[in-house]
Formats: sequence, structure tokens, C-alpha cells
Amino acid sequence: MSRSGIIRTAELRHWGVSNSAIDARCRPGGPWQRILPGVVMLGNGHPTARQRAVAAIVLSGDNAVLTGRAALHEYGYGTSYSGDAHVLIATHRRVQSTGFVLVERTTRMPAPVMRNGLPCAPLPRALLDAARRCRTLDSTRSLIAEVIQRGGARVPELIAELDAGSGRGAALPRAVLREVSADVHSVSEAEARRLWTRSGLPRMVFNRRIVDADGQFIAMPDGWIDEVAFAWDIDSLDWHLAPNAYKSTVERRTRMQNHGIIVLPTLPSAVRDHPDRVIDDLRSHYQLASSRPRPEVRMLTAAG
Repeated sequence: MSRSGIIRTAELRHWGVSNSAIDARCRPGGPWQRILPGVVMLGNGHPTARQRAVAAIVLSGDNAVLTGRAALHEYGYGTSYSGDAHVLIATHRRVQSTGFVLVERTTRMPAPVMRNGLPCAPLPRALLDAARRCRTLDSTRSLIAEVIQRGGARVPELIAELDAGSGRGAALPRAVLREVSADVHSVSEAEARRLWTRSGLPRMVFNRRIVDADGQFIAMPDGWIDEVAFAWDIDSLDWHLAPNAYKSTVERRTRMQNHGIIVLPTLPSAVRDHPDRVIDDLRSHYQLASSRPRPEVRMLTAAG
């Protein structure tokens, strides 16, 4: 009769529950509550994300599709999500947004994908519908990164989906996808050298192979101060958005740390937007590296 404790009042009446009985049970302190017009929750606690999603579909009626963060939750992303439930309906429908339900009319109704019994937009559409409502580049990047890292969507299909939709809210997700395609967040050696020069630290070399006492390769960090075995690792955007690159980066840093190397990871955006903070980080990590015995690792020459 109900799904996740959510039911339409019309169904309750169909099963013989009178309007007065519904009203009595939905009074403050009663066992039920009206959470949307014509929709009752058979409980008096705070509705879960799942119950809000079910209620949104019940309110919106036949052929409505869950999208955005609510749909991402059904796909297993953003498990702490408890915000608005975003649904898509055809343009001829007259359902209005209300309460925690955001109703969007669209001429591009997607074929639903059933997730946990709920009709959801395909993952690329759901992701980009959520990304269009992000307010900052960082939040957009984080949202898209989670899905791509876990292999849920590929960049080309996201670009195609974004191009097929309206331009409303597309600027931030388009900027993130452009970054991925062009890898524009890879910080050049020249930018890194400029910050190192400003830091006043001892000589730093770039892109040198580091090996252990037996000559076994450890890593090739972006920057290296040999006298204290201090590595500066500047992330490329791939670290965030490609599953294999993410795994490789974690393994590389773990190898360095296992050999006693002090590693400073730095985001490309920090080099660009917060250079003074990066310089402070360089100095503090250099001091940390100086405070412990130097590990038995060595740097190969540029030709080595």
C-alpha cells in the first residue's frame, strides 16, 4: 500500500480511511504527518532522503523522473544527502514545486532507470542536473569528481549531455569538463619554480627520479630538496577525476612516505589562487623534513 511509509491520501481513502481519520492522525503529535499536498508519511519523525524521494515521485505522478542529487543518492553517491528532491516532468504537466520538491518541466524527458524501485534519470543526466545547481567551481568539481572517480560516467558522455541541454546553469560544469579535457590544471614547472624562488628555501630540483638504498625506484616528485629528502607533489586534475590516475597518485605518495620522505601535496588551484599559503606550506614542510634524520634515499641525476 505504501512505499517507504509514503502514501497518497487518495489511496488511504481507497482503503477505507476517512478524511476525518486522516486529519486526526496527521495532527501535531499524531502518528502520521502530511509532508506534501496530498501525500502522507506514516510516521512522525524526520523523513529520510529515501522517503523524500518517494514522496516527490508520488506527488509528481506518472512518468515523473527523479534527477539531480536525489537521483545521485539512489545511485549510491552523496550518501549524506538530505536536501530537495528534484524531479523532471513533461512540459504539458501542471505539477508545481512545493516544499522540498523541485519540479522541472523539460522537453527532454529521459528514459527512466529504475533504482531501488524509483524512476531515475540516467546517471550522466542526473549528475549534470545536480551540477547545474552548484554555486561554486569547487563544489561542481567535487560533485563531478565523485562520479568519474568511481567510473560512473565518462567525460565524453557528460560533455554530450551538457551540450544537449539548455545553457541555464551550464557554465560551472562546462568549466570543469573543459579542465578535464584540456588538463589545464597541470601546473607548469615555471609556476612551481617561481614559488620556490620566493620561498627562500635551499635548492629544489624538478622531475628527478628518487630511489631507495638498493637503487629501487620510489617516485619522481614534481619538486625535490635533496638535502632533507623533501618532496613537493603538485596534483594534476587527473588525480581527482580519473580512477587509475587517482590510484597511481595514492600509491606513489604512500611509497614516498613509507621510505620516510616528507611529502607536500598541493592543488594546482592553490598554486594559482593562494601562492602565499603554498609558500608557507613549503617552508613548514621543509622545517619538518629538517627536524628528522634524513632517510636513506637518493636522487638520480637528470641523465640517470
